[in-house]
Amino acid sequence: MDINKLKKIVYEENLNLVKNDLVILTWGNVSMADRKLGVFVIKPSGVSYEKMKPEDMVVVSLKTGKKVGGKLNPSSDTPTHYELYKKFTKVNGIVHTHSMFATAFAQAGEDIIPLGTTHADTFYQSIPCAKKLSANEIKKDYEANTGKAIIKEFNRRHLDYLATPAVLLESHGPFAWGKDAHEAVKNAITLEAVAKMNFLTYSINPKVKKIDQYLSNKHYERKHGKNAYYGQK
Repeated sequence: MDINKLKKIVYEENLNLVKNDLVILTWGNVSMADRKLGVFVIKPSGVSYEKMKPEDMVVVSLKTGKKVGGKLNPSSDTPTHYELYKKFTKVNGIVHTHSMFATAFAQAGEDIIPLGTTHADTFYQSIPCAKKLSANEIKKDYEANTGKAIIKEFNRRHLDYLATPAVLLESHGPFAWGKDAHEAVKNAITLEAVAKMNFLTYSINPKVKKIDQYLSNKHYERKHGKNAYYGQK
């Protein structure tokens, strides 16, 4: 893909975070990788969504994690994206936000468990909350260690990162990903909606139970399974 086209996509998907009420101020970022080109493009650090332009997007090497194009500094979360791209090799779009309800679950240190079919349509299992970083992990290579903590949590729980394309980091916030930036933003939107639904459901019935597994499986498989039939061919 042409770099300018990649920058335009990343720019537009960052604006979609604002349109869908997932970020305020500069509290979020979207990146997208092109593995043939060996780079990913990400939002510049601290630049307001109202002022930034497609040409402001920053190009980063997938091999080194260093900036290789653009006049501005990349997002401070770039090392987190880099670690995820290295290990989640089928992911080509990553989103980080501080969206209200998903962040509330992260701050509480709680997984978002599947309570209904809305969750199951996108996420096969609970959205895990990875443990907060240690003082030493924060002191040195904080953002890279954030990515490593996410990967460690998925490995520890034996989770499929494609079947559960989102995570919370305790005391921090949510990340979501997908096959490209558009799908990653879509998954971030769904994550926030599910988090809000869970919050409201718990307020109505604090003793609510996890969705029946057979119903959860049905909804996930009809969209993502080998014999999926949701939508149009």
